[in-house]
Amino acid sequence: MDRKAGTRYEARGTRIISKSAKHGLIFSLFLLSLSPFALNPVSAFGAEKWPGVDESVVEKVASEHGREAHEPLINTDQGDLLLFVFLLAGTIGGFAAGYYWRTLMEGRKA
Repeated sequence: MDRKAGTRYEARGTRIISKSAKHGLIFSLFLLSLSPFALNPVSAFGAEKWPGVDESVVEKVASEHGREAHEPLINTDQGDLLLFVFLLAGTIGGFAAGYYWRTLMEGRKA
């Protein structure tokens, strides 16, 4: 018993820190490897060569039948309106799931 009291826990604590630092470094390198695709999405996916289903099919069939595109009733392309709608839906869904947690997990009838 030539070890000092308390050194076992200190060594274990430093191993945990170094292990989490290693995982953080690996995760950071993974994110950095994805950055060329995030910075230039048009060339990565070739948007000009491959039009979406909306342009190639839906608009073509709609114009053949005399129905042209018009402005939407609620335009979600401006600002963070779409983000707010998803936040609101998530809040309502989370409240409902929390309220009926036992019914959902235990399978009991309400």
